[in-house]
Amino acid sequence: MQFSQPLAVVTPTLDGPVLGVLALADESFTTGQLRRMLDKGSEEGIRKVLRRLTKQGVVTAVRVGATFSYRLNREHLAATHIIGLANLRSELLDEIGWKLDSWPQPPVYAAVYGSAVRGVMRGDSDIDILLVRDDACDEALWQTQVDDLVHAVTQWTGNDTRPLDFTVSELEAARDEPVLADVLNEGLTVRGQRSWLSNRLRSRS
Repeated sequence: MQFSQPLAVVTPTLDGPVLGVLALADESFTTGQLRRMLDKGSEEGIRKVLRRLTKQGVVTAVRVGATFSYRLNREHLAATHIIGLANLRSELLDEIGWKLDSWPQPPVYAAVYGSAVRGVMRGDSDIDILLVRDDACDEALWQTQVDDLVHAVTQWTGNDTRPLDFTVSELEAARDEPVLADVLNEGLTVRGQRSWLSNRLRSRS
């Protein structure tokens, strides 16, 4: 799954990115505006997609001067499903957070980072998750929990899942690792507080 183009799970065509933009913003766009927002397709290609979707009734078109403005028809029976697909990344983050909250020994902090949050994810990209556990955490139980999370996230997405696992003490000792700076700058917190991570990575005198 590609979180920058979540509708690719059902269509590899330009329809997916166009519908993704329309689904996430309850407003109208011209073909030129959509072309500037997307990283693929020509303006004429986008226009053809919009005409096709308008014929299906899932997109509405309104003439504005010499051009047309398009928006998702949110009353269409398919609209709820399109919006759901467009929000797959948010749904994944929620699912991970709920699963971590249910653990007998939950992490002190957890975040998703890497290509999944930078918008450069490919279909074969990994999903990277930082997990920080208490120093006194039971090792065997913790590993069982992590293995279960890896399996679940891979089943939910089709992507390999790569946990980056630290105890609190190990995290503090590794505070200069570039990957931790990446998590702090770009990561999306799924359990705990980002301020906690920032405080743990701050250099101590």
